[in-house]
Amino acid sequence: MNAPGEHIQGILDTLPTKPGCYLMKDENGQVIYVGKAVNLRNRVRSYFHASADQDRKTGKLVRQIRDIEWILVGSELEALILEMNLIKKHRPRFNIRLKDDKRYPYIKVHWADPFPKVTVTRQMINNGSRYFGPYTSVWAVHQTLDVLRRIFPYLTCDREITGQDSRACLYYDIKLCNAPCTGMVDQHNYRATIQDLCDFLDGRTTPIVARLQGEMAQAAEELRYERAAALRDRLRAIETVVEKQKIVSSEEVDSDVIALARTDGDACVQIFFIRSGKLIGREYFILEGTEEEDNSEVIGEFIKQFYAEAANIPAQLLLPEEVEEAQIIRQWLNTSRGSHKVELVVPRDGSPQELVQLATENAVETLRALKSQWDANTNKQVEALHELQLAFGLSEPPNRIECYDISNTQGTAAVGSMVVFEQGVANRSLYRRFNIQSVTGPDDFASMEEVLTRRFRRWQAAQEKKATPGAKVDPAFSILPDLLLVDGGKGQLSRAVAVLGQFELLDKVPLAGLAKQQEELFLPEKPTALLLPRHSQGLYLLQRVRDEAHRFAITAHRKRRGKIGLASRLDTIPGIGPARRKALLARFGSIDGILHASLEDLTAVAGINASLAQVIKSELE
Repeated sequence: MNAPGEHIQGILDTLPTKPGCYLMKDENGQVIYVGKAVNLRNRVRSYFHASADQDRKTGKLVRQIRDIEWILVGSELEALILEMNLIKKHRPRFNIRLKDDKRYPYIKVHWADPFPKVTVTRQMINNGSRYFGPYTSVWAVHQTLDVLRRIFPYLTCDREITGQDSRACLYYDIKLCNAPCTGMVDQHNYRATIQDLCDFLDGRTTPIVARLQGEMAQAAEELRYERAAALRDRLRAIETVVEKQKIVSSEEVDSDVIALARTDGDACVQIFFIRSGKLIGREYFILEGTEEEDNSEVIGEFIKQFYAEAANIPAQLLLPEEVEEAQIIRQWLNTSRGSHKVELVVPRDGSPQELVQLATENAVETLRALKSQWDANTNKQVEALHELQLAFGLSEPPNRIECYDISNTQGTAAVGSMVVFEQGVANRSLYRRFNIQSVTGPDDFASMEEVLTRRFRRWQAAQEKKATPGAKVDPAFSILPDLLLVDGGKGQLSRAVAVLGQFELLDKVPLAGLAKQQEELFLPEKPTALLLPRHSQGLYLLQRVRDEAHRFAITAHRKRRGKIGLASRLDTIPGIGPARRKALLARFGSIDGILHASLEDLTAVAGINASLAQVIKSELE
């Protein structure tokens, strides 16, 4: 039993027997726990009259309580809503809570506007807009919109839409906007396209496909072949996406499937979003403060916190087990959803039970993978990205960092390297090297300009390809970096600035040059260098990125130089042209391989007779 102090005892003696919420505080006045109760007096006093088998977490909480505040409400439902708001506001360390105090991103459709735009936001405002989410990653949101824009072209510019503009912008030319600014599409038809986008995000693809098929057939019948072709391309793009959506149920009920995995005090909830019988997406969320709480409590708290922020609530939640507060949670969900009822179901058999099992397996695998990442110092990566965000004044952490370096020997075999780090980790599948083509002699500045020009020219080409359904784009070039780093000082930086200016990207791509001597960061239009703290995680990350770019450039240069050296020695031998040189290298791989080959082995190569084999031997020796 935990005997309360005089101050706490005075509070316990005056607690009302009505519903409400209570806030427990430590010696610093920090809120460390928020709870609710139908009877405040009985619930709060129970903490101090618990039996000896009270769990460690509650025991630790009680030992730190120095003050208790309480708030009366009119009903248990009001208490539930107030509790959720207080947990969100104070994030008490003894409560179960969604990890990260940042807001999750949403897709926002500005439906109240005459010509609605589609943007990404972290806050839902009741202004007539439509929202979809939340998503766990702003990166994933942008990838989703990248696909949607090719299917349902929407506005991204700030023009006032009158339909009277003389010409459309580049996005119309590459089929990423249908140009309502010039009257190419009227308000009614533009809004119909955006409605299709909303239905698509809701998983309602069948009516869209049926209508587009009808419009395509009608256009063909009226000999409007260009319109029919455009509709055909949109249908193909929709089908490409829908093919990836697994059909999991023959029922038309919309469901969210919720599953839980736990290990070593960590908890991961996986959600499958089922719409019209198709699995249209999934997300996972990590919860904190779950130690010594049972699964039912963790799931119940997740439902409250997630659906308090969710843009949409389906008719059915499929759960792995019953939650203790099911009745009051159901009442709250029904109030939030309006006239439609929400059911909390624990399936015992059939496809719903299989879906819960599948979601559970995914949650287990997700948590296992995350644990591996956490063990690899993810916290330091997050800290590093946050430091860089502050240092460069970015609105978001630089989740994609690209770095470029040049390597050559007296101007020969010059190679430029491009390395990509995503969320603080090298993504080697996105590394690219550039054999310098337009520069003669050892001119690193001009070589850097060539490399960056080629990189952003390929980005430009990727934007055009995205307008073509089914076209493949190189992921290394199709996305802009959140931070571009060049290895070098002001000279290299000035060339990078020139290239970004050429592609009108100076206001979209943050840029810096990192000099080796003092690890100085040179920024565009900044007279003095930026120096990060010597032992900061942000500086360590930039050094790793820079060193990786240097390593990759050196490796590529040495490989190219070796090939040039090997080829030049063979080219000096009479009778060896490009075809025979290629055949020799393919067979023996190197000069040493050719040197150690017998005359018989050499003559086995196409085009090499006995006399030429002898010449090769003597020349190379």
